Amino acid sequence: MIQNSSPPLLQPQDVGDRMETLMLHPVIKAFLCGSISGTCSTLLFQPLDLLKTRLQTLQPLAPGSRRIGMLALLLQVVRTESLLGLWKGMSPSIVRCVPGVGIYFSSLYALKQHFLRGHPPTAVESVMLGVGSRSVAGVCMSPITVIKTRYESGRYGYESVYAALRSIYRSEGPRGLFSGLTATLLRDAPFSGIYLMFYTQTKNLVSHDQLDAALVPAANFGCGVFAGVLASLVTQPADVIKTHMQLSPVKFRWFGQAVAIIFKDHGLRGFFHGSVPRALRRTLMAAMAWTVYEEMMAKMGLKS
Repeated sequence: MIQNSSPPLLQPQDVGDRMETLMLHPVIKAFLCGSISGTCSTLLFQPLDLLKTRLQTLQPLAPGSRRIGMLALLLQVVRTESLLGLWKGMSPSIVRCVPGVGIYFSSLYALKQHFLRGHPPTAVESVMLGVGSRSVAGVCMSPITVIKTRYESGRYGYESVYAALRSIYRSEGPRGLFSGLTATLLRDAPFSGIYLMFYTQTKNLVSHDQLDAALVPAANFGCGVFAGVLASLVTQPADVIKTHMQLSPVKFRWFGQAVAIIFKDHGLRGFFHGSVPRALRRTLMAAMAWTVYEEMMAKMGLKS
């Protein structure tokens, strides 16, 4: 008698279990949680990003002239471009932040699982984790970051994100899609490292075990706000340089040249243009993203 040596057929339940195991890998869960948290914070705080970009790229005024402030610029945008004008650049922001924040959180989760193996990170380890995961996300999303900055500036009239990618590639080559990458990494990597260090250390000072469960998200949000303010102030000059390099790559060809031109045109103060809306946006956005991310990870049974 010939025996059938073929493997037994998988039952539908077995297939479902294997698919669930594959689809719900912890890194994928971290990516999904990060993407959702990034979507919420991007939609809410996009106007602050637009105001930051406009303030950074205002032309130098005559000596003695008063520079336009954030509130005056906000009213000007609403008056000339309507209220929805504050959300200009929303498309590339979503395209950038949804996968970008997902890549950041999933990279962070993978690095923590690989190097820390469950023990809480020290201050130095937090900095290294933040720098590493943000660098991965920054390089991956650099072309979309360039497009987002140009949308927000009001100087470019791209029809869509795809049209912008094609236009930049044709006119500036691959290098144009990565304009300001050095400045972006010098801004984002230290920001994430400093933020994560202050965030984790501040959370360690707050005894979550003694807090009511309903107050934990508020406590996490407060820790995020504190960490975001400090990280934003430290990395503001790199953000200004990045904006100029992405908007005018012909004029600002490399990092050192950009520093010299900005200092010549605006002085030391020029490196802190747009610091108020950026600090508000980055602080609130990061605090909200981390709060939503940690709540979602907890509901999925994972430790963030």
